Amino acid sequence: MRKAFTLLELLVVIGIIAVLVSLGTFSYTTAQKKARDTKRKGDLHAIQNSLEQYYSICGFVYPVPGGSSYTSIVCTSPSMAIMPTVPSDPRATPYICSGCTNSEYSLCGTMESESPTSYCVTNQQ
Repeated sequence: MRKAFTLLELLVVIGIIAVLVSLGTFSYTTAQKKARDTKRKGDLHAIQNSLEQYYSICGFVYPVPGGSSYTSIVCTSPSMAIMPTVPSDPRATPYICSGCTNSEYSLCGTMESESPTSYCVTNQQ
């Protein structure tokens, strides 16, 4: 008597492996999205801390970004680089500053895996 697998047994095993691979792929992409969202939140809080330091060191005003986002946070009087390079979004897009003036700011990033889809930090003063 020969011992071997039948075609049906092989198809069942291949089907189970395919389901497990698809579940693993879905979990991996979800984990990547959550990791990028966590990085966005950390970056926004670091930028917020830098802007608040700028406010307290540089004459109680906030820096006004060139365009719609910050590239660096540098105080001219006294001469001090608070955040020489502002981090970008993990998808290589800058964080958008809406309504930024020397008295207030609202800096936002777009979340991938959370609701609401926008996460913003605003001035503390």
